[in-house]
Amino acid sequence: MCTVHANSAHDAITKICTLPLLAGQNISSAFVVPTVASCIDLVVHCARRPDGKRQVVEIVSLGRRVENGIIETSTVFSRQGGQLEVSPSASPAEEKFMRAGYEVMQLLEPVS
Repeated sequence: MCTVHANSAHDAITKICTLPLLAGQNISSAFVVPTVASCIDLVVHCARRPDGKRQVVEIVSLGRRVENGIIETSTVFSRQGGQLEVSPSASPAEEKFMRAGYEVMQLLEPVS
């Protein structure tokens, strides 16, 4: 787990992929981007509210697929009308979570 300052979950992913490139010519995006895609499961983006408290704005899942240097992502949760709502197209990497003992579809079910 780590933190990074960014304006959105997608901006955080871009930043995580870009910062290692500052190391110089011995590191390339051809190495960094697939490594980030395989090592990071979720990005949780928090924003500061006007009262100074932070709240979760969105949760994005990273896939392992990389197209033209861009990591495949899907929004798992996003804030809609003040509530954090599950995205109908949410598709986190189920196999990764199953290995850790979590059933993704059960976690995404609405609470009654």
